[in-house]
Amino acid sequence: MDIKTATALRRLRLVSAPEAVSFLLLLVCSVLKRTTDFNAVPVMGMIHGVLFILYVIFWVDAWNRTKWPLKTGALYFVLSVLPTGGFFAERKLRREAEDAVIASRARQEKEGVVGA
Repeated sequence: MDIKTATALRRLRLVSAPEAVSFLLLLVCSVLKRTTDFNAVPVMGMIHGVLFILYVIFWVDAWNRTKWPLKTGALYFVLSVLPTGGFFAERKLRREAEDAVIASRARQEKEGVVGA
């Protein structure tokens, strides 16, 4: 995995959890708006909207760089529209990055390159 692909996956991973948190907070704010006088929906809606747009931009970049199959790319998009899906996406992306590091180290050992 080249550095640009790893960076794209890292960006997607780093924005997925905050996007999920903002979605949950937006849901809480919506309930509070209906049940109390507290109305933070406009502010939370904007924060969530910005994070969702960033997620989609980073998702497209990661999909283009990693050449994921349609099923994998669609999975990461569907996870972005589920209230807790961003947490699952972050965990899956972290595992994918760890697997890539392990594979890279195995290739280096096979080629005889010793890591410092």
